[in-house]
Amino acid sequence: MGAQRGSMPAPLDCDCLIIGGGLVGASLACALADLPMRVAVVEPVASSEADPPSFDDRGLALSPSSQRILAGLQIWPGISPEATAIRRIHVSHEGYFGVTRLEAAALGVPALGYVVIARALGRALQGALRAAAADGDRLSLLCPARLESITTHPDRIEARIANYQGVGSVTTRLLVAADGSDSKARQCLGVDTDGRDYGQAAVVANISLAGPHEGLAYERFTAGGPLALLPLTMQRYVAVWAMATNEVEQIMRLDEPSFLAAIHERSGRRVSGLVKLGARRTYPLKLITARRQIGPRFVVLGNAAHTVHPNAAQGLNLALRDVAGLADCLAAVARAGRDPGDPDVLRRYLDSRRADQRRVVALSDGLARLFYDDRFPLTLGRGLAMLAIDLCPPLKRALCERAMGLHGRQARLARGLSP
Repeated sequence: MGAQRGSMPAPLDCDCLIIGGGLVGASLACALADLPMRVAVVEPVASSEADPPSFDDRGLALSPSSQRILAGLQIWPGISPEATAIRRIHVSHEGYFGVTRLEAAALGVPALGYVVIARALGRALQGALRAAAADGDRLSLLCPARLESITTHPDRIEARIANYQGVGSVTTRLLVAADGSDSKARQCLGVDTDGRDYGQAAVVANISLAGPHEGLAYERFTAGGPLALLPLTMQRYVAVWAMATNEVEQIMRLDEPSFLAAIHERSGRRVSGLVKLGARRTYPLKLITARRQIGPRFVVLGNAAHTVHPNAAQGLNLALRDVAGLADCLAAVARAGRDPGDPDVLRRYLDSRRADQRRVVALSDGLARLFYDDRFPLTLGRGLAMLAIDLCPPLKRALCERAMGLHGRQARLARGLSP
C-alpha cells in the first residue's frame, strides 16, 4: 500500500480504515503500524502542514496511564522533554469549606499526570505515522482527503474518499470513526447521539509566571464554572477556565492585566505572579455520547464516541485507554489471520471498555452539574466530601488510581508494552 499523501490511488483495499488522523486516530494507527494488517488513515489536513487546527496550544493533562500508552507507542521519548510532571494538585470550591490536596510522593507514583502542549504531541504522532508509512507497505496516509459516503456490505465497508483529484473508493474489513465530536463518519454510519449542552465554553490560555510553579496544579470549582491551572514548561501555567457562554465575549475582550487579575481572583487568590498572557482560545462545552460504539464492521472512537466536560481532564485519557483496548483485540486477530471486523472481536473490545467509559462519563457530567447547584444540603455535602477525601488516605488513593487510569485490568499499551 505505502504512503498515499495527497493522491487518490486506484481502489484501495485494507483491513482497517481510520477516519480522522488527529490525536486519537493517529494513536490508533501508530498502535497498529507494526501488526500484520493493512491500515489506512483519512485526514482532511495535509500531513505536511506545520500546525493542523487540532494541534494547537492547549495544554493536555495526560494521566500516568496515558504516559504509559505513549511510551508503548514509542512516542513518549520524543515529547518527554516538553512534558511537565504534576507533582501536587490542590482542589477547592469557591465560597465553601473543604479542600482536597493530592501529592504524588504520598501516593508512591512519580507524577499524578503530565501536561503536554497539543501541538507537541500532534507533531510527534504525525512524525511517527510518516515514518511508518515510508518504511513499509502496510500503512497508507490519505491526506488531505475527506470522507464522502459509506456503504456497508456483509464482508466489507466501502468508503468513498475525495481529494483535489476527485473521488476514489477504499474498501475495508473494519472502519474506525475517529473524526471528532461532529463526526461525518458517525453520521454516515447512521449512529445517533445523546447529549447535553452545558451552556458553557472553556477559555484556554498559557500564562507565564514570575517564579517556579514546582509542579503544583490547581482545580477551583466556582458558581460560574471550574478553573484549572496546569503547570507547563518554562515557568508557565495553562489556564482552562469554564464559564457561561454569555460571559465568554466579555472575558475575551479583557486586556492582559485585567484577564490576569480575573484569573488571580477566580483562583481564590492562591496563584500570584502571573506576568504574561498568551493567545486565548475558546471551546464550547457539551456532552456527546454515541448510542452505538460498535456495529457491522465499525467502531466509533474518541470524541466521536464520547465528548465529555473537561472538569476532570478525562476526555483524551479515556480515548487513549480505548485505543489501547482496541489495539489489544486487533493485535490478537491480526496475528491469527482472522477478520478484524468480526462481531465477536468488536463485542470483546466494547465489553473490556464499557465500565471505564461509563464511570468517566458519569464523573465528568456529575461534576459539571453538582458544583453549580447551590442548595444548602448539596453545598454542605460537597464540602464534607472534599474534606473526607483529604483526611482519608485509602479513599484518596482509590479515587486517584481511577483518575490516573491505573485501576482494573490494563491493556498492553497501558502497561507500556507494544500491542
